Amino acid sequence: MDRVILHCDLNSFYASVELLDHPDLRALPVAVCGDPESRHGIILAKNEPAKAFGVKTAETIWQARRKCPDLVLLSAHHEKYSRYSRLVNAIYERYTDLVEPFSIDESWLDVTGSLHLFGGDGGALANAIRAAVREELGLTVSVGVSFNKVFAKMGSDYKKPDATTVITRENYRELLWPLPVTELLFVGRAAAGTLARYGVKTIGDLAAFDKEALVHILGRQGAALHDYASGAEHAPVIPAREQPGPKSVGNGLTFRRNLLGWADIQAGVTTLADGVAARLRRHGLKCTTVQVTIRDPDFRDICRQKRLEAPTCVTREIADAALALIQAAWNPRSPIRALTITGQSLVPEGEAAEQISLFAAGALPRRDKLEKLERAVDGIRGKFGKGAIQFAASQSELGEVEERKG
Repeated sequence: MDRVILHCDLNSFYASVELLDHPDLRALPVAVCGDPESRHGIILAKNEPAKAFGVKTAETIWQARRKCPDLVLLSAHHEKYSRYSRLVNAIYERYTDLVEPFSIDESWLDVTGSLHLFGGDGGALANAIRAAVREELGLTVSVGVSFNKVFAKMGSDYKKPDATTVITRENYRELLWPLPVTELLFVGRAAAGTLARYGVKTIGDLAAFDKEALVHILGRQGAALHDYASGAEHAPVIPAREQPGPKSVGNGLTFRRNLLGWADIQAGVTTLADGVAARLRRHGLKCTTVQVTIRDPDFRDICRQKRLEAPTCVTREIADAALALIQAAWNPRSPIRALTITGQSLVPEGEAAEQISLFAAGALPRRDKLEKLERAVDGIRGKFGKGAIQFAASQSELGEVEERKG
């Protein structure tokens, strides 16, 4: 028996959440963007009236306003989007315990085992879920229903907004095979360009292409894409609780003004390293490699990485490694527009303790103190919010923590 997989995609998610507080703007073209004053002048989301003017996600504000001079801009509030994402997924979990978030506004649901409890019809269940989300949260969702994850995802994209599309073994060739190959999940521009040289322009072309030849052309990705196009994909829906931990933890920022000089760079690095370290501790992980990506005002990037002597989740050690990389690769008199610090090659905390080399063992008491201090900081953050703590990169052994009432 075929599985019954749903893919639920919230429509214009960021914009829809913002419009809950601005119902008078619903009929107007609206876009959510970063703060132009902090140079995040990029469109993050847009509503249906803005789409009608050709406004696109990821284009600059000036490009969008050239298409739509009366475009209403709203600031982004990411904490609200996270909260609504949790609320929506809680609705999904009423229908199955197999809910796999794909992004903040998309999730797969495997309802094979529970469908009989809700009438036994996948399309009708999708409509019920759409109605529940609309009535309880004021948001709309498009749902694809199919026998595998890829076709369910394509179903949610097939018709928007607020629609259900059922893709079956009987109709997928008619609905999906005429579409451009770029409509298939994970076919980017580079793969599409390569495929076009072999005459593969549609999803049907890809399904008809020899699978072994695709492997020769695209490697293992070729076999996966052939399965996607032909309906042979059978990956399970893996709920969040069973998802593997992160492979890396990063924190990036485009600064309000260019960083110029070593003091600016140190301040920026410390802020970013603190975020990376806090997230590592939250996941019970330590990094063994630190990577830094530097972007200049002309959007040119350089990337450097450094293997650590011992795994860490301590702010200062991550910051020190990042600063060493920047010092070796960058002239501090040259401006920096954006920085990203990433902890890589992650290991669980218990395993990390075993990996500490004899050379680094002398630093273990200090590291333990730093970890305990920063875990205490995490506790204060959790109780009073992120604004409760200012972590000061002092020259003392443990740094300084200032606790602020708020």
